[in-house]
Amino acid sequence: MANRVFVIGVGMTKFEKPGRREDWDYPQMAKESGTKALEDAGISYDKVQEAYAGYVYGESCSGHRAVYELGLTGIPIHNVNSNCSTGSSALFLAAQAIRGGLADCTLALGFEKMQPGSLGSTFDDREQPMLNHLQAMAELAELAFPPAPWMFGAAGVEHNEKYGSTHEHFIKIADKNHRHSTNNPYSQFQEEYTIEQIRNDKMIYAPAGLTRTMCSPTSDGSGAAILASERFVEENDLSGQAIEILGQGLVTDMRSTFESKTLGALVGADMSAKAAQKAYAQAGIGPEDVQVIELHDCFATNELLTYEALGLAAEGEAHKLVDSGDTTYGGRWVVNPSGGLISKGHPLGATGLAQCAELNWQLRGQADKRQVENVNYALQHNIGLGGSAVVTVYGRPR
Repeated sequence: MANRVFVIGVGMTKFEKPGRREDWDYPQMAKESGTKALEDAGISYDKVQEAYAGYVYGESCSGHRAVYELGLTGIPIHNVNSNCSTGSSALFLAAQAIRGGLADCTLALGFEKMQPGSLGSTFDDREQPMLNHLQAMAELAELAFPPAPWMFGAAGVEHNEKYGSTHEHFIKIADKNHRHSTNNPYSQFQEEYTIEQIRNDKMIYAPAGLTRTMCSPTSDGSGAAILASERFVEENDLSGQAIEILGQGLVTDMRSTFESKTLGALVGADMSAKAAQKAYAQAGIGPEDVQVIELHDCFATNELLTYEALGLAAEGEAHKLVDSGDTTYGGRWVVNPSGGLISKGHPLGATGLAQCAELNWQLRGQADKRQVENVNYALQHNIGLGGSAVVTVYGRPR
């Protein structure tokens, strides 16, 4: 039987426009978020037995260098790189070590120091990991650049054509997340935009009506979580703040990613659905039991697709949640109270751990103006193309 896993401390930096803070390299980012998480847990770094450090853009062993800012105790440090799902992959591995009885206290740390503008490749003398995905996409939709908004935007257009959703639904999703971010001091953007401002902003992918304010920005920042076993929680008298990871699924690409011949599958919808099913089954709950959700809205189109992947809506009916207001305060769920990636920012390696921090604050009742009422269960979704989808169910200890 697997051991129970608890989050006992979380911390994050404010997400910033790349280069905005002077003398703020990735070690300083990691020290800031990691120190906050340790202080939140009320423990010293020497209690941590293993660390999992996630980043996408960096040299080999940047994870070691980042964690060294917290201490030099000789523990195993694992570098994790899984595209945009890097932070939650580090979280999954840190939880797995406790679940399997290999450690009683672990650290999951994510950070990113990014360049302004669209994402680019680092090594151009070898095959790109996304080549198969890009070729399969190009068979279904006319190629456009930059690749990321094209991929997620085209998947949104596919939903429009199949099920009757429109680009207005994507605009409304962006509007919701920007409104939510006004109450988040950690968010890169903290201003509300009108529907017209979002609609008339710089166009990024015209077929989906995808404008700049409907896309996640590049960002600098870091997030961290301290995880512990039931024994560690009891021995250190941390039951008052411990939040349990009740279910967790990590899924990589399957045959259906390519064989289904759909744009949604190529941007991870099948992976997300499978990961959600695993997490729900482990937790013994369904989407109807959840109150608050942080999901991967790298583009507004992907938030719509993810509603169906997570079981919030039946296939083809995600846009009905937007029309009914069921994904914001006063609705069935509050989705992305932090502002999501669109407003909070998207430093790739840190995103999954920032989601973790937000949901732990929500479950503890510490989310201030963002607080959702009567939270018993929270759901996290983080995806990286190439690829992995990670879904985590959190709850107050049973």
